[in-house]
Amino acid sequence: MSIQTEFPFTLPRGYLDETGALHRDGIMRLATARDEIEPLRDARVKENEAYLTVIVLSRTITTLGSVPRMTPKVVEGMFSSDLAYLQDFYTRINFGGAAEQEAVMAEAALPLAGAAAGG
Repeated sequence: MSIQTEFPFTLPRGYLDETGALHRDGIMRLATARDEIEPLRDARVKENEAYLTVIVLSRTITTLGSVPRMTPKVVEGMFSSDLAYLQDFYTRINFGGAAEQEAVMAEAALPLAGAAAGG
């Protein structure tokens, strides 16, 4: 028996890097206990609990387009709609059951309605 630990996603808008390149497709892995516990020691999280999301996502997103390295700064630079999408995606793959994970995989295989319309 094997367990799937990585899940592809496509951001609704996409991350624009400093050169203007758009990155939409990525992979998120399942979170470990360390991914959720270790950031609690971070001063940024102690100052603002909402920052926990930024750090956890930067740890669990393994690839995003051609971005060389996922960092909290990359997540901070995302559009709000993409951040909301990633928070929901994280919850679905980490806390949903096998049926939820299968649904995520099925959705990843379908093109987005906006992409089909050119936008």
